[in-house]
Amino acid sequence: MPEIIHIHDLWRPALEVLILAVVIYFASRFLRGTRGWPVVIGFVIVLLMLALTTTILNLQVLRWLLGTFSAFFAVAVIIIFQPELRRMLAELGNLPLFASASEQRESIEVIIQTCERLAEVKIGALIAVEQTIQLQEVVESGVPVDCDATPEMLETIFFPNNAIHDGGVILKGDRIALAACIFPLTQRSDLNKSLGTRHRAAIGLSEETDAVIVVVSEETGMISHAYKGQLVRNVTLEELRAFLTSVLVQTDKSRGVIEWFRKRFTERHRPGAPVIIQHEPRLGEKSPAKKN
Repeated sequence: MPEIIHIHDLWRPALEVLILAVVIYFASRFLRGTRGWPVVIGFVIVLLMLALTTTILNLQVLRWLLGTFSAFFAVAVIIIFQPELRRMLAELGNLPLFASASEQRESIEVIIQTCERLAEVKIGALIAVEQTIQLQEVVESGVPVDCDATPEMLETIFFPNNAIHDGGVILKGDRIALAACIFPLTQRSDLNKSLGTRHRAAIGLSEETDAVIVVVSEETGMISHAYKGQLVRNVTLEELRAFLTSVLVQTDKSRGVIEWFRKRFTERHRPGAPVIIQHEPRLGEKSPAKKN
């Protein structure tokens, strides 16, 4: 007599499939475009080829080995993708529950005023605004400052004769946390060779974290910003203000978690290669020099 399968017995397998599908989808969206993404593709291809080979050719020994070493594969995944997993957990553990829009707007104005003053006198600057990922685990060295973020203080830090002017500054909220930081340089080989160290460091940090990085070129006074592996060069102060506001400002604190998930999972994390958008020189401006 055939066994009767009731509808209420099917919800558990359906739920398991749904959970696995959601986890795989969000993990792939998170890892896409990172340095670990090619490793993910290669790892999945190797496992699929081994599984298909053992199934089609009925290779009992190889199938036994795959089943036996499945636990070791899980450990290998944790080791290989440790930076990506740490970053994912760090973002989940730092949900913006109590973001203050007014404080964020004040910090944005500090950055705008600093960039305006430094661009006029062509003093180079590299400013990273920390969001959910702790930047201290990514950057090398750095001098603790821990003071209020003001245009005057940032100007003082980046002044050429200052002992800590070389390197980047990390802003945490409305405070300057670290100065003279060495940001990781991007490893991309398809970038414009005219890009200087500041711009490559900005792209590199934006590839590994969710920080927003603002750059002022020492050669041209050009203002640029980097986010999620994308570098946009030669922006106006209004364009910079609009960009920073769209990324950093939470208009409603009660929607902080919803906005966090929307930004992380409903948008592409980043393209495969950084997109460098070069605005045309404006009327009265000289063409940018080759060095930045």
